[in-house]
Amino acid sequence: MIKALIFDMDGVLIDSMHLHAKAWKTAFFEAGITIDQREIFGLEGENDTGIVRNILKGTKKGCCMQEELFMSVPARKHEIFDRDSVTIFKDMDTCLQLLKKRYKLAVVSGSDKKIVEMMLQRYFPGTFDVAVSGDDTINGKPEPDPYNKAVEMLQTDKKECIVIENAMLGVMSAKNAGIFTIGLPTYLDRKELRHADIVLDNHGELFRLMKLLMRT
Repeated sequence: MIKALIFDMDGVLIDSMHLHAKAWKTAFFEAGITIDQREIFGLEGENDTGIVRNILKGTKKGCCMQEELFMSVPARKHEIFDRDSVTIFKDMDTCLQLLKKRYKLAVVSGSDKKIVEMMLQRYFPGTFDVAVSGDDTINGKPEPDPYNKAVEMLQTDKKECIVIENAMLGVMSAKNAGIFTIGLPTYLDRKELRHADIVLDNHGELFRLMKLLMRT
């Protein structure tokens, strides 16, 4: 029996990844590193340290992995991230309120703790029982640590949970943790989420699936 639903935040609950990608691109550019925003989409779910590490691997600066960039680039990214332009996906709030009557709800995000807390308080106050941010585990997605922590905090069994993810690394993280995973290709092609147990087409299909789940 399913007792808990675990959601990624950016790209599942809120339409924000294009804003994160834009902020990362600007922060890296100011540090002398040019990237494509698609690179950030591919790294969605990683915490700040993981994103910087992966970007630096493909640059000349990555040869020495300049330590100051692990602090300065994320700090600058957080400064310029346009949080006021974030929107929630249509009907998501209504769906969550229905689900909350029956299931425990959790969020697992690679975003920093302040951003996660701010977004949940602004758009979904009192909705989620558990929230795990990129600051809460040493190893971020695709490692299983974030989802393992969520299950532990929910005080339930992995077999009683379902994860909803829109990112490649997020899907890998959930599957590495041994949890049934639904892929939602908000910014990526469906094939990039092929390791999920189910891959949907859009949020409308997700809402229909959630309604069916509640009838079981």
